[in-house]
Amino acid sequence: MRFRIDLKIFIFLIIFYFTRQIEIYSILMLFALIHELGHLLTGLLVGMQPEKLELMPFGVAISFKIKPEEYNKKIKKGNQLEIKKILVALAGPITNFIVIVIILNLNIELFKALTIIYTNFLIVIFNLLPIYPLDGGRILKGILHINIGKQKAEKYINIISKITVTILTIIASILILHVHNIAFILICMYLWYLILKEDKKYQQRKKIYEALEQ
Repeated sequence: MRFRIDLKIFIFLIIFYFTRQIEIYSILMLFALIHELGHLLTGLLVGMQPEKLELMPFGVAISFKIKPEEYNKKIKKGNQLEIKKILVALAGPITNFIVIVIILNLNIELFKALTIIYTNFLIVIFNLLPIYPLDGGRILKGILHINIGKQKAEKYINIISKITVTILTIIASILILHVHNIAFILICMYLWYLILKEDKKYQQRKKIYEALEQ
């Protein structure tokens, strides 16, 4: 398994350090790592082989190798691979939810407990947003793939991702005027980076689909 560090993480570290939010950022990254371990363990349980682990500005991302034979196992209009991907995507938020349940049943200092619960809750909500490649986007794309096919699934998830990030950007722009927390803008910038990167890949695949239909 290859390991990679996204160099943009150092920019975020500097920003959070000078805005005196480095402790919050460190806690967030810790539970983001636990979140990713949930993905990893589930992937191994369903027979997927990890390929790359990447340390990113707002968490850790793991990718799995796809076996060629997986694409030929049909279930309805999708395949078993999509079912596995959905399970792996669900595992991350479920892991953070389990952490919340454990903390609620432990006798620890209230402030520490609330900090851990709040952090994990934010990670769950953030990752379940219908934005690809976040977990919510992966789950929705997998469900669409099974029901309407790969091509339409990619088209719709691309549109939904852009709409969702646009709405979040508007909300963040309003919030920053009242809360004065730069984290809102940084998160939106990062989300735009992700979806524009995925959109570029989608546009390339779209050209291939159109060429095959001619």
